Amino acid sequence: MAAPDSLIKSKTSLNNYAGVQSLIVFAVLALAWLAGFSSRLFAVIRFESIIHEFDPWFNYRATHHMVENGFYNFLNWFDERAWYPLGRIVGGTVYPGLMVTSGLIHHVLHTLNIPIHIRDICVFLAPLFSGLTAISMYFFTKEIWNKSAGLLAACFIAIVPGYISRSVAGSYDNEGIAIFALMFTYYLWIKTVKTGSIFWAIATALAYFYMVSAWGGYVFIINLIPLHVFVLLLMGRYSSRLYTGFCTFYIVGTLLSMQIPFVGFQPIRTSEHMAAAGVFALLNAYAVLLYIQSFMTKSEFKSFFFFAISICAGIVFMAVVYLTYAGYVAPWSGRFYSLWDTGYAKIHIPIISSVSEHQPTTWVSFLFDLHVLSCTFPAGVWFVIKNINDERVFVVLYASSAIYFAGVMVRLMLTLTPIVCVFAAIAFSHTLENYLKDDPPPPKKQSNASSDTQISTTPLLSKEGRSKPPKINADSKPTKKKSDSKSAGSDGAVTGSLKSIIVMIVIFLIMLFCVHCTWVTSNAYSSPSIVLASYNHDGSRMILDDFREAYYWLRQNTDDEATVMSWWDYGYQIAGMGNKTTFVDNNTWNNSHIALVGKAMSSNETAAYDIMKMLGVDYVLVIFGGVIGYSGDDINKFLWMVRIAEGEHPQDIKESDYFTPNGEFRVDSAGSKTLLNCLMYKLCYYRFGELQLDHRTPPGYDRTRNVEIGHKNFKLQHLEEAYTTEHWLVRIYKVLKDGNVTKKSKLNKRLRKKTPSKTSRNKKGTLANQKNVVRGIKKTKSAR
Repeated sequence: MAAPDSLIKSKTSLNNYAGVQSLIVFAVLALAWLAGFSSRLFAVIRFESIIHEFDPWFNYRATHHMVENGFYNFLNWFDERAWYPLGRIVGGTVYPGLMVTSGLIHHVLHTLNIPIHIRDICVFLAPLFSGLTAISMYFFTKEIWNKSAGLLAACFIAIVPGYISRSVAGSYDNEGIAIFALMFTYYLWIKTVKTGSIFWAIATALAYFYMVSAWGGYVFIINLIPLHVFVLLLMGRYSSRLYTGFCTFYIVGTLLSMQIPFVGFQPIRTSEHMAAAGVFALLNAYAVLLYIQSFMTKSEFKSFFFFAISICAGIVFMAVVYLTYAGYVAPWSGRFYSLWDTGYAKIHIPIISSVSEHQPTTWVSFLFDLHVLSCTFPAGVWFVIKNINDERVFVVLYASSAIYFAGVMVRLMLTLTPIVCVFAAIAFSHTLENYLKDDPPPPKKQSNASSDTQISTTPLLSKEGRSKPPKINADSKPTKKKSDSKSAGSDGAVTGSLKSIIVMIVIFLIMLFCVHCTWVTSNAYSSPSIVLASYNHDGSRMILDDFREAYYWLRQNTDDEATVMSWWDYGYQIAGMGNKTTFVDNNTWNNSHIALVGKAMSSNETAAYDIMKMLGVDYVLVIFGGVIGYSGDDINKFLWMVRIAEGEHPQDIKESDYFTPNGEFRVDSAGSKTLLNCLMYKLCYYRFGELQLDHRTPPGYDRTRNVEIGHKNFKLQHLEEAYTTEHWLVRIYKVLKDGNVTKKSKLNKRLRKKTPSKTSRNKKGTLANQKNVVRGIKKTKSAR
């Protein structure tokens, strides 16, 4: 009975250990979720619960429309307040996953009688999904390495600045939910590769479908997974699991992705998706060849293999060339070319290059967003490569491609951050596992009789029972043995101390990482762009709320049908907060329309007035930071307006005209005359020459450019100032419909003084070939 009792006790202890382990995992993930959610609330605590930035305002407006009018009305929604007079079909030009997710949460909460406004859901959606991202990171890393690395990866992704930058409270953008969908899709793909199960393959396709509905970055998935399959084929790691998993995923995922209206037939008609189709065809061809191999000898199959591969490659190449030439397959887009050539967008598509988040990434940005993870990342890659398998090939490919794309474009740092957290977690986990282990117990000393080199310490007894002197082997060196035993003991002590030091260093690095993440999140990524804050000399904070002040004035003091012209950066905010019709916005789908607005801003006032009359502009809004030193104003963006306008109107706008003969862009007296007389300059600096900010600077001193403006005392002819905010950050002008009122009144006075001369031109006009009408007398009834 002893054996069954011991077996029961061992099972009980195993169950207790598994239960404690599961409890620890649950507790760590819950704390990671809580830490990630809390660290994203700085903006709400310091300011208020409000939507940030530019794109989130359109997303909120679209979500609000969907909640109020229903999903099908949202898909058919024609937004007449955007891109006047063209308008925009919203349902077919957006990724609806973000709106549907928020609407579904809103519907569930209201079903449970929990009244909450859709705006609050939009504000807190990204922090909520950060916890789901941490959980998906845990499962992904666990499949790649082990549970301890998975817990570290979950903790890292919860607070790393590279992810927090696009997921703070109020940042209601697609990336807030897309990173969760990205990592969850990759986790399910790893499960598919490991098991070859159709269930996991379909689950991967469903997660991919959610990713397609949420963000345009789904192209990264549909190219990385086929690349993984292709590399496994090159490495000779083909298996039935791989064939079943990828074919099921590709077919189901492609069909599901085509259900998104904005995507449509792109998966089978655009070049960005052709790599997946090519790998799908190659994998099936490889499977057919393996089947044929069973009916051939090695020599026959070798010749047949090369012949078949050559024929198939030629057919596929000719088919792609023909379909592209015939227009059935769209060529590579400009955004794709800009990923491979950083100078392509600046030359050919300046509107892409004008966006700050599309600029190449600096080394400072890597250290700022990743901190110590960027240093431990290579070590994790090395540990994975040393123990490579099918799923670890995938993470190496992911890291390689993400590093390149993150270096090309700042925005794609978001896709690099998760894999850096994975490899850093693997490096820390592997290091801690090695240095937190207890030293194994020293081996027991061997018996004296079996060792020829050891001295027998027990006295040898003679037959008479007397002790004899111990025998010493001639080759043995007892003095050296003593010194060796001493050095071994000292090595053990040094090893224990070294382990403690390394563990303390690792813990110290992780603590520094936590402090850095908190500081960056608090100071760099938790300030809403529509509410600015500055600090006085005494440390008190001053809130600059000019943006909302101006948009509120537009909403309350202008006609409901009024149109507002501004640069495209502010289109979503004007429509969302000001509820006014705009000409261009952040969708940037019509480059010629944006170029026309840029031409108006770059031209002189008279030429710009003709463009504004043609477009039907009622008000013009500009952002000016010269009073408070705000560097993101329209003067600093002005050259991009010129470049975009020059691309469409090269005969009227030339960038070189806005520079000095020395090639400088200056707003002072040495600036170009074309610049000093353009509409943008006048709208920003109107009446600014009369303003003296302090006694140390002259009137008209621009704090952003740190110069005194060159053109001060000018008057506007075709526009009048309608509203300027408290800190001059937003300036709104009304377009005069009747031209220059002053000139017109003077002209009327002159015409009154003149007496018209009686010439033939002043005579009463006559109609040529007019028939003579003879007036008759109306007959009376009696005459009839």
